[in-house]
Amino acid sequence: MGDYMAEPISGYSELKEHASNPESERYIPSCMEMYIMSLQKSLCDELSAIEGKEFTVDRWIRPTEANGSLGGGGITCIVQDGQVFEKAGVNISVVHGTLSKQAIQQMKSRGKELFGDSVPFTAMGISSVIHPINPFIPTIHFNYRYFEIPGENKQWWFGGGTDLTPTYLNRDDAKHFHTTLKAACDGHDREYYPKFKKWCDEYFYIKHRGESRGLGGIFFDDLDYVPAESALSFLKSCGNAVAPAYIPLVKQHINEPYSDEEVQWRQLRRGRYVEFNLVYDRGTKFGLYTENARIESILMSLPLTARWEYMNKPGPRENELLEVLKKPVEWCSE
Repeated sequence: MGDYMAEPISGYSELKEHASNPESERYIPSCMEMYIMSLQKSLCDELSAIEGKEFTVDRWIRPTEANGSLGGGGITCIVQDGQVFEKAGVNISVVHGTLSKQAIQQMKSRGKELFGDSVPFTAMGISSVIHPINPFIPTIHFNYRYFEIPGENKQWWFGGGTDLTPTYLNRDDAKHFHTTLKAACDGHDREYYPKFKKWCDEYFYIKHRGESRGLGGIFFDDLDYVPAESALSFLKSCGNAVAPAYIPLVKQHINEPYSDEEVQWRQLRRGRYVEFNLVYDRGTKFGLYTENARIESILMSLPLTARWEYMNKPGPRENELLEVLKKPVEWCSE
């Protein structure tokens, strides 16, 4: 598959048929699946060119019951133990099934009207986390997804976001990252960036530490209050902004020298990353609550290595980052 990393989960001819027919009930999900496949391919190509190593591609199929209540699959693309990236994963999943009781409760807590104990769903999305080796190249995470509850009372929504988690504070990096995301948002609605930037700052907050996971970016969920075509167009703009927001930072710092002490600080910051993902992250929880979940792909976001050190005392450069993590900064207005 020259356009994609592997054969689409739904089948290429089937996707093309529905994606070319706006009257089809599967028009939006088919367009979404084709988009996340192409985004996965383009990003993997860019990262491979930097790493000098091809991604391992794992196309997996979710077990399907006789009644069709479970199904779908995904494509996991991973580079591990590289020269630039300790671990870089770019995953897509396209699944359908019945929501677990925990997932139903989680969605009801967000105001969703779900009825009964058996709620069917279709979900698809792309998720990526890139953990570099050099402490001066920041970690990036992004996730963009579409969720649908079919039936007479059909519900759908889009969600996702992109955020930056550095080991050391670099204000120019933060400005470039946020400015690029703001431009993607402003092309659709100038209220999106300030709204979704604030949401990101609040979402990626480690309450038990009293600090943010990183320098934020954008985050949104339950985007169903605009036409589906408009929501998908906005999501594509956000997804297309990932590479121009992040790749220049990788190339700028790729050859920057670093010390063992700076690596140790990187490991401590990765520990914070693990804490957030396992304690607070909504996507991780949903995945773990889903029947026959593929744990390897769900936990792809975790770094290969991390560190928890008792009563660590950061130095001045490390404290510079910690001070910013205590109170969000308006990077686009600095």
